[in-house]
Amino acid sequence: MAKQATEPSKVNNTDGRSRLSGEERRRSILKAAKRAFAETGDMNGTTIRMIAENGGISEGMIYRHFESKDQLFLEAVVEPLKEAVDKLVAATEIVDRDEPLTPERQFETMTAFYRQLISILNEMLPLLGLVLFGDPKVARKFYRNHLVVAMDRMADAWREIEGHYDGFEMESPEVSARAVMGIALMISIESRYGNGLDHEQTIALIGQRTLQGFFPIFKRGTRTRRSKTSPTAKVAT
Repeated sequence: MAKQATEPSKVNNTDGRSRLSGEERRRSILKAAKRAFAETGDMNGTTIRMIAENGGISEGMIYRHFESKDQLFLEAVVEPLKEAVDKLVAATEIVDRDEPLTPERQFETMTAFYRQLISILNEMLPLLGLVLFGDPKVARKFYRNHLVVAMDRMADAWREIEGHYDGFEMESPEVSARAVMGIALMISIESRYGNGLDHEQTIALIGQRTLQGFFPIFKRGTRTRRSKTSPTAKVAT
């Protein structure tokens, strides 16, 4: 188990210079580890020496605060992802706590939910890619123990909300939670690496279409030719 810091915030050396406290040193090591893991894109390909060089410290200093590279990866990469996901789920669970949902508020809360989810994913994206597309064992464990749990908690929250209103029933909240997460993830990737869809217009569109459906049900014999439109066409009001 990692050593607990007991030093004050700053400690003076005998020559009068200040040095980092134990807790501050741990944070600086975690920052260096996060950079090193992100640069290599692989936990197995990242060494303690790389992390030490990235932080300008010795390998011995790292081992004073962390038992292993696995512990560093857990605290520098996995835990921040878990905290971000937990924050998102907590917001979902209180969506109609203060005011009942109307059709207008459904749209407002859905777009606000997407906005928050995409913002969180934008921050998480480098670490998320590192976890999910690095070591398969780490990816499987994180997906099953954290992402699946978070999406199922979202589904449970939506199922709870469903019970507050007569005549409202979701066919499969679990599938819906995964679909929403997938949409938000792709918009997050698009915003980082794509050609730049209009952000607010895109959020409004996916919020509306999540509630109303992305595709119409075509009737036989109604096909007509139409001109091509922008992928983020104006949202109907």
